[in-house]
Amino acid sequence: MFNGNSKETASEMLREIGLKSVEELFKDVPSTLRTAKFNLPKALDEQDLIKHIKSLASKNKTLLNFAGAGIYEHFIPAAVNALSSRGEFLTAYTPYQAQASQGTLQAIYEYQSSICALFDMEVSNASHYDGATALAEAVYAACQIKGLNEVLISVGLNPQYKQVLKTYFKGTREIKFTEVSLDNGTLDLEDLKTKLQTPRSAFVLATPNFFGCLEEVLEISAIVHNANALLISLVNPISLGILETPGSYDSDFAVAEGQCLGNTMSFGGPGLGIFTCKKQYVRYMPGRLCGITKDDKGNRCFVLTLQAREQHIRRERAASNICSNEALCALNALIYLSLLGPKGLKEVASLNLEKAHNLAKQICEIEGFSLTYQKPFFNEFVINCPIPAKQIVKKLAKKDILAGYDLGQVDTSLKNNLLICATETKTEQDLANFVSCLREI
Repeated sequence: MFNGNSKETASEMLREIGLKSVEELFKDVPSTLRTAKFNLPKALDEQDLIKHIKSLASKNKTLLNFAGAGIYEHFIPAAVNALSSRGEFLTAYTPYQAQASQGTLQAIYEYQSSICALFDMEVSNASHYDGATALAEAVYAACQIKGLNEVLISVGLNPQYKQVLKTYFKGTREIKFTEVSLDNGTLDLEDLKTKLQTPRSAFVLATPNFFGCLEEVLEISAIVHNANALLISLVNPISLGILETPGSYDSDFAVAEGQCLGNTMSFGGPGLGIFTCKKQYVRYMPGRLCGITKDDKGNRCFVLTLQAREQHIRRERAASNICSNEALCALNALIYLSLLGPKGLKEVASLNLEKAHNLAKQICEIEGFSLTYQKPFFNEFVINCPIPAKQIVKKLAKKDILAGYDLGQVDTSLKNNLLICATETKTEQDLANFVSCLREI
């Protein structure tokens, strides 16, 4: 039930906060984004509503997708949604009463175990909102551990993640972020060394980075730890089927966006924030940690082992006040990883590598197109185009192809650069169609 405010109540509330009108309350919202009144149609019965919704849905275009930039199209086995849609999972809420939530807790425990195995890290929490907030929480933890508010990030970090980092700490813990420059698409190691001469809590390493390039992880790890800073790794989970794991190069924290593990793109959300760390830092881990033990009768049972949040402990000792988890998305990831297994994940990762390199080679054979960065990459790469990438995206959209991500949106000096992604979902014919359309430009 919704009880609207009377004019008297609204006036009283406005006086209390020192405003004269409701319009003044929303003055920071651009007028172009505000609607004075919704022009809603007359209410429909169920049958007519279904017809109306179907007619609207039929107007949607399905594009052949070559865009990535943080959200990726992967094949999702039918069993993933079939299992996660079961009522026991779909309607389950957060396990406040652990003794009555054994099924949910077991799924979370198995998810944590799978993520630890995939990342080669000692501890994983029960999931986070998305990759960007998981990264922000890892940065906060590093600053708590080191007692410094200085953090290094790469120019090659996803710009949306940078924005989340800045927004996350605005008005609370003012963390200073300093960017380390790139050298032909990957980290400038000399610049990293120079900037680590000033004490820093951590360095955020993205590999593959936003431009798709793979970083020299072992060398970077050594540089960071020699400077007594913590290493926070942001990775693509699919790439771990064939690439070095965060644990193998001694990451202190490793985070990721887990949408690519059995979750649809869904216009950019919901995501799945993967958060892992070394066991010695578990007390700084936000959210929940599920564990396994035995009850008083010796039977196996699952419990909430750690909840370092404000509702449970003193605020000054809380790791974070964020407590919700993306349990259903995490379950999809668990089922996806279980179905594929290590061999299957390696095969998917290999297909991504093969498709992307095949496509890059074909595009570079077109006059005027070339690889922007001559560095190893996984399933994403940057192409320098003869015309602005924005124009290419518009032209190919008319042919039902989403050509990629226009990097001019990030940096005007990159306006002729297109970030392209190819996953296992693309057939040889798909690649050929894309290349053929580019030849016509």
